[in-house]
Amino acid sequence: MEILKIILLVLLGLTSLLLTLLILLHKGRGGGMSDMFGGGMSTSMGSSGVAEKNLNRFTVILGVSWGVVIIALGLIQRFAGES
Repeated sequence: MEILKIILLVLLGLTSLLLTLLILLHKGRGGGMSDMFGGGMSTSMGSSGVAEKNLNRFTVILGVSWGVVIIALGLIQRFAGES
């Protein structure tokens, strides 16, 4: 059980870093904090290319897998204490 826990912890670290990087790669939509600091000049407001759609898909898949890893770690933590 310890090997599975270590694998899940490493996977959690990798997915956390990759999820942070993917979120930072997204284009700003405007109207938020980026406008306050001079980032309000966006030329293509609603257009989303193929790369942006794929980036969205990868981000959602990685976010779901991050959540699954957290739930699995929580279940291991809960049931390992009762044994």
